[in-house]
Amino acid sequence: MVSLNNISEKSSLKWCSVSLADIVSRGKRLEASVYDIEAKQVRQLITSGRYPLTTIGGQNGLASSYTGARFKRVWVEKSDMPIFQPSSISDVKPCPDGYISHLTNTNIEALRVKKGQVLMTCSGTIGKVSYVSETLQDKIFSHDLLRIDCKETIDQGYIYTYFRSKVGNKILLTNSYGAVITHIEPEHLATVPIPNASQEIKARIHNLIVRSYELRDQSNKLIDQATRLLIEELKVPEIDECVMNNNLGNTFSVKLSEINGRADASYHIPTVNFILTHMRKSVEEITTIGDPRISKKIILAGVFKRTYVSEEYGFPFLGGKEITQLNPQTEKFLSKSMHKVRYEKELKVSENMILVSDRGTIGTVALVPKHWNGYAVSQNVLKVVPASDEIAGYIYIYLNSELGRVLLRRQTYGSVVDMIDNNSLASVEIPILKRKDIQIEINSLALKANKKRYEAYEAEHEALKIMDEEVLYVK
Repeated sequence: MVSLNNISEKSSLKWCSVSLADIVSRGKRLEASVYDIEAKQVRQLITSGRYPLTTIGGQNGLASSYTGARFKRVWVEKSDMPIFQPSSISDVKPCPDGYISHLTNTNIEALRVKKGQVLMTCSGTIGKVSYVSETLQDKIFSHDLLRIDCKETIDQGYIYTYFRSKVGNKILLTNSYGAVITHIEPEHLATVPIPNASQEIKARIHNLIVRSYELRDQSNKLIDQATRLLIEELKVPEIDECVMNNNLGNTFSVKLSEINGRADASYHIPTVNFILTHMRKSVEEITTIGDPRISKKIILAGVFKRTYVSEEYGFPFLGGKEITQLNPQTEKFLSKSMHKVRYEKELKVSENMILVSDRGTIGTVALVPKHWNGYAVSQNVLKVVPASDEIAGYIYIYLNSELGRVLLRRQTYGSVVDMIDNNSLASVEIPILKRKDIQIEINSLALKANKKRYEAYEAEHEALKIMDEEVLYVK
């Protein structure tokens, strides 16, 4: 018998037996890590459960699946065919990776995802899943994404929830011997077991997932509405139009009085001056993010060596890549005893704080939802504490808009790794609108969107609870 760490709260000890044949086939290795004991145990768990097992794929399985054919992309600056990368399926509001030309030699329609499909990353970081609702419907994804078509509608949310559960995800990522799968093909799903629960339970889980994604769609629409209101008030032409009509090329001069201690050309791009000039004509004033009327403080956490512990002894920890997700499946927990002081001072976040990635991919922005209260967020993310909830949503909408991103990213510095810091973010210009009612409405729409994201999380959390308590852990 071999002991191992928890994968759930159902038991304080995890163990399973390893056959002599398994040991021989693994080179007579005795380390538990060679066999992934957790994977073997969760398979034993569902085998001895209340419901008979079926498979995800295969002739008698619950679904069929496919990936696209490989193709060479013909990239263009802008087109009506944005393409998304598989990694973005976890984002609550995905952004395209770029745009492809109609000259791209492949079946574009076959790359579009369909409403009701379950999507899964099958290479790189594998096993991340999403459900196709209105937000993703008909979007073009690269070939390297598994599209799962369920034979019965109620199995859509059920399969999604199973893969989102710790048990289902562990089974998906390992084979029957406990070896980790490094790439998922459609054929692999024919060997992935799943409890075949009652229609009533499946329907409850499916309806909760559908509801969760409907709330995400509503949230995204509110953010789009708020962004449109902002752009209409600012009256700045589209950036592409600015460049074309005003000869904002790659060569330009800068007055010595405007250097501001920055000799890097990216800080002085003419597009920025053009945007600010147009905004000044339409707004009451232009101030900065560091203005006390806008923010109380901007937190730049110090670099530190992280000590990770099991869930019950740590603070849930989010990295910069996870702040765009609704419900990140974090497996990292910072030690409460080792990092309590730093956590309270620099890492802890609360509802309606604004997060901004500060290195690598600069300027990814998130508004902290209610269910992240008390999370620890990486030192690679700046934390803006708004002056009040009456301005928090407005800050988020502005920084998340195309105009806000241009003004934010001009602050980038660094030669090897691009980055910004708290002083850079504090210097980013932000307009105060003449029409206060519009600014209040923009803020209100953003906060409503954030509330709907919390409700979406609650619906998915309830589906996962049903999966655990009524399917996976019942005898």
